[in-house]
Amino acid sequence: MKLAGVFLAALGTALATGLGVLPFLFSRTASRRWVGLANAAAAGFMLAASLALTIEGAQRGPLRLIGGALAGALFIVAAQRLLHGREGLHLGVLRGADARKAVTIVAVMTVHSLTDGIGVGVSYGGGRTLGVFITAAIAIHNIPEGLAISLVLVPRGASLRTAAWWSVFSSLPQPLLAVPAYVFVEKFKPLLPAGLGFAAGAMVWLVLSELIPDARGSATNRAVGGVLTLTFAVMMALQALLLKF
Repeated sequence: MKLAGVFLAALGTALATGLGVLPFLFSRTASRRWVGLANAAAAGFMLAASLALTIEGAQRGPLRLIGGALAGALFIVAAQRLLHGREGLHLGVLRGADARKAVTIVAVMTVHSLTDGIGVGVSYGGGRTLGVFITAAIAIHNIPEGLAISLVLVPRGASLRTAAWWSVFSSLPQPLLAVPAYVFVEKFKPLLPAGLGFAAGAMVWLVLSELIPDARGSATNRAVGGVLTLTFAVMMALQALLLKF
């Protein structure tokens, strides 16, 4: 497999993240209840992704997974403290608390993409067939991750173009890391469990500390629980389906 091919494959997975904005072509309602349900949906997607990362990481190195998860949670705590009280912060049309939330989730997804990029490169080191399968799986997996970002941005006033851009931006580490991971496959393999744990820990902490509390403040507990459960189940079913092929 040529290096250009590995790079283009990983670039394709990054661009797939932008497809997460497509559902908003049909509705961009921004009522308070809708924002709460959007947070619940994003939480469901992220919890399912975190569980999948944890399972995969545990098979590769449980201690490194745990260490990575703790580092991921601490990363979110540090980011929240750094951004706390910065009312002048803005991201496009988003200001204050909305901008802080958007910056945090984009940061989490960007860090998570580091692991995906390594995964693509390492998989091609195991042969073209394995590489194509892993690349396709990550590309499909990236779409709901892009949706999770869009669910935070669009209901708060961001344009579809802005949401798509930040979604793709969060996945740019994938093509950047895929090539060196392919070239130095044996060097990068030990990093995977810690990277998977870091992403899982960061997402879980973000969900518990921000997305679910915000969702419960804007919609009923029953509605929040229903949407979270549904999106979690859909994401888990999608991941289980991918494992069969």
